[in-house]
Amino acid sequence: MASATIPLCVDLDGTLTRTDFLLESFFVLVKQNPLAIFLCLRWMLRGKAYLKEQIAKRVTIDVGVLPYNTQLVDYLRDEHSAGRSLYLCTASNRRFANQVADHFGLFSGVLSSTEDHNLLGRNKAKALVEQFGDGGFDYCGDAMADVPVWRQARRAIVVGDKQIAAAARKVNEAIIFFERKRQLLPLVLKEMRVHQWVKNVLIFVPLFTAHKFTDPASIVAACIAFASFSLCASSVYLLNDMLDLDADRRHARKRSRPFASGSLPLSFGIVMTIALLVAGGALALLLPWKFGVVLAAYLAATVAYSFSLKRMALVDVFTLACLYTVRVIAGGTADAIPLSYWLILFCVPIFLSLAMVKRYVELESILRLGKMEAAGRGYITQDMSILRSFGTSSAYLAVLVLALYLNSPELKLLYRHPQLLWAVFALTLYWVSRIWMFAFRGQMHDDPIVFAFKDRVSVAVIALCGACMTLAI
Repeated sequence: MASATIPLCVDLDGTLTRTDFLLESFFVLVKQNPLAIFLCLRWMLRGKAYLKEQIAKRVTIDVGVLPYNTQLVDYLRDEHSAGRSLYLCTASNRRFANQVADHFGLFSGVLSSTEDHNLLGRNKAKALVEQFGDGGFDYCGDAMADVPVWRQARRAIVVGDKQIAAAARKVNEAIIFFERKRQLLPLVLKEMRVHQWVKNVLIFVPLFTAHKFTDPASIVAACIAFASFSLCASSVYLLNDMLDLDADRRHARKRSRPFASGSLPLSFGIVMTIALLVAGGALALLLPWKFGVVLAAYLAATVAYSFSLKRMALVDVFTLACLYTVRVIAGGTADAIPLSYWLILFCVPIFLSLAMVKRYVELESILRLGKMEAAGRGYITQDMSILRSFGTSSAYLAVLVLALYLNSPELKLLYRHPQLLWAVFALTLYWVSRIWMFAFRGQMHDDPIVFAFKDRVSVAVIALCGACMTLAI
């Protein structure tokens, strides 16, 4: 029988699109209302199909920005042009399935899950046999759950890895294979944003200011705190990216993130988030209880930031400034190092300035694209001038605090050559001015802390400041 007369049935989740509609819609719902998690647990007791229906009733997903399998889409367009009938056959809820079908305009019909029927595995095989007959259709899928369907199909079209293809070949020798290669480790490290761990170097600041950087026990405690913070921070990065899929897909650079692009499955992200959080928490148990309290406060603030605070203008940058400062506080609690008010008074305005640099750079890139507001944020491009004013003022306020500290009586108790610290004042003044100049020129990385550790001049400034402080002791 000619292929053109055989209908081609195509799965949606993981096949036509690189994401999972149930998890996508779940994260949209949770972002709208975190307490909806408990509703989902109650709905799940009535079955997965009922859960899908209830979530689908409450959320909206823009199917136009989803990550689709372009190689498969091209194949489907060619088959449709040749006169072949295409059917979308998915375990996703009918609302989402119909939206995707309308988006492509290729499908003659849609078979999907309803409130009381989950169209997965054997249920899908039975439905397709009833409609097209045993061996009367070709089926395109991507998972082990599709094996019963491939067994009943005339031809198995597989999207996935070689393991899935081997499973399909055991039940159907007629196979077309669209291999999906995935280098897991680089994707995981990218999603964990390991490069962002450089921010956690702030944990070592109290070790340095308290002149305990030669004490082995203090160094070990700071290293454990660094590892704990880094793992927990990565768990929040993963959660944030899963909550922010729609906004990331509309962003010129963030659309390439593993979850947004569909390179990593959301189910894997959930497991990784829990694993990283548990590992970070286990390391925290090795340190004083006060460190655990600070870490818990950091996690609570970052989760609140991910859910809502990041969408509130100004509140978001103050939150970021606090999160940077919390890292310094955590470094103090890790080895019971008392922190001076001078250090905190310096940290808050300097980090507030850097947070405003981050927002300013984002708005500047949006303006270059001809847009007026940042998706998922509380800012419009007209806010750039006020952010510039606030940010530069905060930077120079931090420098002023440093100057006042250099004239304080406490300084002479800690340093034998305090006059050398005026070089730190000059270097800091130069550095914050340079950071904002780069932001004005559009040459700044969107995260100034990461930029500081990649930029040679900034690294040199940090090294000179460290050398001056060491010589002053």
